[in-house]
Amino acid sequence: MYYISLANMIRSLPFTSLRAFEAVARLGSFSDAALELSVSQSAVSQQVKALEEWLGQPLLLRAPRRTRPTEEGARLAAVVADGLGEIAQVCERMRDKRRGERKLTISCLPGFAFIWLFPRLLNFDLAHPNLSISVTTDTGGRGFAVGQADVGIRYGSGDNPGFAVEPLMDEVVTPVCAPDLIRPETPLRTVEDLRHHTVLRDEFSPFTRSPPTWEFWAETNRLTLPEPARTRRFGQSHMVVQAAISGLGVALGRTPLVSPALEDGRLIQPFAQSARAAPKYWLVYEERARDSERITPFLEWIKAEAAGADAIPRPSPIYI
Repeated sequence: MYYISLANMIRSLPFTSLRAFEAVARLGSFSDAALELSVSQSAVSQQVKALEEWLGQPLLLRAPRRTRPTEEGARLAAVVADGLGEIAQVCERMRDKRRGERKLTISCLPGFAFIWLFPRLLNFDLAHPNLSISVTTDTGGRGFAVGQADVGIRYGSGDNPGFAVEPLMDEVVTPVCAPDLIRPETPLRTVEDLRHHTVLRDEFSPFTRSPPTWEFWAETNRLTLPEPARTRRFGQSHMVVQAAISGLGVALGRTPLVSPALEDGRLIQPFAQSARAAPKYWLVYEERARDSERITPFLEWIKAEAAGADAIPRPSPIYI
């Protein structure tokens, strides 16, 4: 008597035929099985026929409208379906694990993401095609938490106990506006001219203890703010920037959020005075991930980008 080892049996199993048969038994149709498997109906029929010949018995009761498995065929179809399902689950878990090893999630404020980070990410993708970046945005009102992201970019004092925290960049503030906002009837030669304009204000979240407000800028430069013609308030920094670009008023521009618009002329500096803000941008991540093969390339890249980013340009103020 000869015994066939499990290894030999597995090697001899007609897997393609088993898959085709299971699809026909489940769907009750050779044509539907062919569509699911992206092959011809003839190919499915041939695979099922080959399986029946291999087993030495019919597996399907063929009918014009619906094909049904025999009793033995139903038993075999159930076993194949269970096996394929388990294989699919194991493979998907393996794929998810591998995707997780290549995926990097960054959490930051919406304004920073839209204006500063997104335009630069293409450079990172080109330099690190094996890593996939995902960006989530939040207000940053709560501290960085485990599982929230791989790296957080936070704005404030850098207080995030239990995590590695590195300074990313400082922030400088200066008034900015659209070029068309300045007209002979509404000049912006001195801070006193703000009384003829709408002042745009950024409503900072409570977590920022020393927000760079208009009052902070004026006090730092020993100036007195007049009562503006109108005040508009926004809950997001990028909304303030967009409002200024659209000519809705004068905003207190913050690096790095207004530098791109100043560089391409969408915004101008009506005054030369600026002030360095107390809050900074910080990188936050778990201490154990400091030498991670996923996180380290991003940290090195973004610190290089921040170091190379220009501060607020210093063009001569435009007077009309």
